[in-house]
Amino acid sequence: MSGITPEIVEQHGLSIEEYERVLNALGREPNLVELGIFSVMWSEHCSYKSSRLHLKKLPTEAPWVICGPGENAGVIDIGDGQAAIFKMESHNHPSYIEPYQGAATGVGGILRDVFTMGARPVANANALRFGQPDHPKMKHLVQGVVAGIGGYGNCVGVPTVCGETNFHPAYNGNILVNAMTVGVADADRIFYSAATGVGNPIVYVGSKTGRDGIHGATMASADFGEDAEEKRPTVQVGDPFTEKLLIEACLELMATDAIVAIQDMGAAGLTSSSVEMATNGKAGIRLDMNKVPCREEGMTPYEMMLSESQERMLMVLKPGKEAMAEAIFQKWELDFAVIGEVTDTRHMVLEFDGEVVCDIPLGPLAADAPEYDRPYLSLEEYTEWAGIAPMTDRPDSQDVGADLVQLLASPDLASRRWISEQYDSQVGADTLQTGGDAGVVRVHGTKKALAISTDCTPRYVHANPREGGKQAIAEAYRNLCAVGARPLAVTNCLNFANPQRPEIMAQFVHALDGMGAACRALDFPIVSGNVSLYNESKATGGGSAILPTPAIGGVGLIEDYDRMMTMPFKAEGDAIYLIWPEEWATPDPERSHLGKSLWLREIHGRDEGRAPPVDLTLEKAAGEIVRQLIEDGLINAAHDVSDGGIAVALAEMAMASGLGAEVEANPDYSQAQWWFGEDQGRYLVTVPDTDALNRVLAEGTQDENHARVGFRRLGRVGGETLFGKTVTEMREAHRSFFEGWMEA
Repeated sequence: MSGITPEIVEQHGLSIEEYERVLNALGREPNLVELGIFSVMWSEHCSYKSSRLHLKKLPTEAPWVICGPGENAGVIDIGDGQAAIFKMESHNHPSYIEPYQGAATGVGGILRDVFTMGARPVANANALRFGQPDHPKMKHLVQGVVAGIGGYGNCVGVPTVCGETNFHPAYNGNILVNAMTVGVADADRIFYSAATGVGNPIVYVGSKTGRDGIHGATMASADFGEDAEEKRPTVQVGDPFTEKLLIEACLELMATDAIVAIQDMGAAGLTSSSVEMATNGKAGIRLDMNKVPCREEGMTPYEMMLSESQERMLMVLKPGKEAMAEAIFQKWELDFAVIGEVTDTRHMVLEFDGEVVCDIPLGPLAADAPEYDRPYLSLEEYTEWAGIAPMTDRPDSQDVGADLVQLLASPDLASRRWISEQYDSQVGADTLQTGGDAGVVRVHGTKKALAISTDCTPRYVHANPREGGKQAIAEAYRNLCAVGARPLAVTNCLNFANPQRPEIMAQFVHALDGMGAACRALDFPIVSGNVSLYNESKATGGGSAILPTPAIGGVGLIEDYDRMMTMPFKAEGDAIYLIWPEEWATPDPERSHLGKSLWLREIHGRDEGRAPPVDLTLEKAAGEIVRQLIEDGLINAAHDVSDGGIAVALAEMAMASGLGAEVEANPDYSQAQWWFGEDQGRYLVTVPDTDALNRVLAEGTQDENHARVGFRRLGRVGGETLFGKTVTEMREAHRSFFEGWMEA
C-alpha cells in the first residue's frame, strides 16, 4: 500500500476519474513519485486536456512552414537556406505571485524553447495585461514585471523590440505576462526532441536542480484562491548570465554532430522534458536519479522530477561523444552529467539508491492523457449571456481635439516609453525599428529583416469571440504589412479563464474558430503556441475571470530592409490618404462604428455595443495594396488604424515626427464615428507624389477584391497642430499617465 489518499490525489490536481485512469494505466496503485509525474503531465498546462480537441482545427501548414506545432517552437523558411524559429509562452500565475522572477523566468523559458532548436535568439517581444492602475497591487506588479523582462532580456543580450500593454479591471486578480522570442537558424541544422537509439546516453546540462518551482505546472493549471501569496515557493528563480552561457554552449555543441535530440526543461522540468523526448522518439527512458546535479541537500526523486529550476536542458547524445560534449560545457562553467540512457521499453524507469522508484508506461503519460470535450454555449447563447446588444443612442464628439488629448492620456493609449526605456532594444546592433507598427530586426549579414508584432483586443473577443479571434490575427497581419513585411506565420498564447464554465469554453471555441478562419484567408498559419487556462481569481472577491485574451505573435519577412516602411510623417505637403473598404463611403446603419471603442469607454464611460466585424477578403486585399505601394516607393509613411480610430492614428504619426496635419472629416459620418470609430481593415499612408499614385490607381490592373479597396484623401501633412492641438500638447498628454503614476 503506497498510502495515496483522496486528499493527496486532490492536492495533485487530479480528479477522481483521472486517478482511476492512473490506476488502469499502471494496473496498480502509484507511489508518490509516479503520482507526481502523472499530475504534472496531465495538468492543463502540459496536456492541453481541455483545449487539444479544438487546437487540432487550426491551420498549421504552408509551403514555407518547416515545422508546425508539437515541437519546442515553430519553424519557417525565410529563404537562402535560413529559417526563423519562434514561439510565445505565458507566465501569468508566477508573475502575479512574484512579478520580477515570474516575468524574468518567462523570458528565460521562451528563449530556451527557441535555442533548443538550434536558433540564435535575435529578438524578444511581449504582451502584458494588467488590472486597474489604482488597484493597490498594480503599480508594484507593473514595476516588477517590466523590471523582470528587462533584467533577463538585457543580461542575455537579446533585444526586446516590440510589445503591448493594456489595463482592465478584469485582470486585477490575475495579470497576464506573455513572452515571445524569435531566432534564426540554418534550415538544415534544426534540432528536434525525439529520443532515438537504444543505449544512447541521456545528458543533463546547465544549472543544478533546486527546490524552486515544484508544482509550478499544477499551480499554473488552477485558479487563484485567497492564498496566492503562499504560492511563492512554486515560482522559479532565474539567472540570465547562466542562460547566456547555456545558449553559447548549446550552439557550440550543435555545430558538431553529437546531438541526437535536445529538449529544454520548462514546465514540469525533468519530467516533461524526458517524457516528451521518449514519446516523440517512440522509445523508453531510464534515469539514475543519484546522478542528477542538485544544489540542495537530500533532494528526493519526487522533488528532482517536479522542480522547475531554470537554465537546464536534457539531451540525447551519440555514443562516444560524451567527453567532447562535457569539455564544451565545462569550458562554459556549466554542469554536465550523464544521467541515463534511451531504452526500447516505452516505459519511464527511475532508479534511486539502487531501487526502482518509478516505472510508468509512456503512452498513458503523453499520447493517452485525458482529453475533454467540455460543454460550451453557442455564439447566440453566449451573446445573450454576455449581454451584448447594439448601441441605441450614439453620442457625438463636441470637441475632437479635446477628446483626442484625453484619449492619448488614458492608460490603454498612453506612451509606453517608461516601459520601453527599461528594455535594451539595440543590443546585437541589428534592430532596425521599434515603437512603430512592428519591431524589425535585420537577419545578420543579409539584406533581409524579420518584422514582429504582438496583438489582441480582449474587449472585442469578450463581445464577440469569433470576430475578436479574427481581429487579433488581422491586426497582426496589418501591423506587419504596414512596415512592408510579407506576413508568414503566427504563434499565440491563448489566455482564458475556467474552461469548466460553458460561457468561458464558448469564448475559447469561438475565438479559435475566428482565428482559424483568419489564418486560412490570410495565408498566415499558426506554427506554435501555448494555452493558459484558469486565469481567474477568487482573491478579488467573487470569481473574477480575465477577459478572453488570445494574444497573437505575428512574424513577417522584408526581403530588402532598405524598403522598410515607418510610421512618422515625413515632409510638409505630403498628402494623407485613408485606405479603406470602398463600400464604407457611407455609414452602415446596422453598425454604430463606435461599439466597444476606446472613445466610448474613456470619454463617455460606456462599455457597450458590438465588436467591429472583420472582412477577411478586404483585409488581405488592403494588405497586399499597402505592401505594393511600399515596394513601388509611392508612399513614405504607413500606419494601421486600430484603438482610438483615425484620430489616434494621425496623432501617433504626428507625435513620432513633430509635424502636424490639416485633415477633413467625412460629412456622411458623425465626428465621433469618423475620427474615433474602430472599423477594421484600414491604413493611413502619406504620399509625396499624388500624380504618380493616381497613375498607378488608374491602371486598374487590380483584381475584383483589390477594386473594393478605396483611397480617400484626408488632407495634408504640415504645421504644428492637429485638431487644434499642438504636437507638444499631444506629446505631454501622451506621456503624462506613466510619468505621473510611476513618480507618484
